[in-house]
Amino acid sequence: MLTVFIDADGCPGTVKEDTFRIAARHQLDVRVVCNRVMNVPPSPRVSLVVVDRGADAADKLIAEQAGAGDIVITADLPLAARVIDGGAHPITPRGRVFDADSIGDALAARDLATTLRSFSVGGDEPRGGPPPMSKNDRTTFLNRFDALIHAIRRNGR
Repeated sequence: MLTVFIDADGCPGTVKEDTFRIAARHQLDVRVVCNRVMNVPPSPRVSLVVVDRGADAADKLIAEQAGAGDIVITADLPLAARVIDGGAHPITPRGRVFDADSIGDALAARDLATTLRSFSVGGDEPRGGPPPMSKNDRTTFLNRFDALIHAIRRNGR
């Protein structure tokens, strides 16, 4: 049975809500993994998994439990790489789907950006994170998440 894991601490609320709705339509189990209690729909198919606040505790649990054919919603590229190794399919909250061929380039670009920021003036100052989710981002996520579910089912994981 295909399971959807949400790396929930940094996941936008609209993405979580959309995931619950689409997963219910496809009769999929959802595990919301986070380091603090949050609201999830009252459904036997949705479970909240609260982990310790330790470094990467949610990532470790997801990487250990996500298996072949599962979907992992995360913006964390190292976690995406780990779950690909286990046969899972990562997708970002903005709808970017990674596979074994694309994750290496994404990690390299991330590392390069981190290095360049460290050399910039004020490189130690916080950056403020990604821009807010746009309507286009939400549409892209919805379309690609649904397409990913169909592709996994069609290909038998």
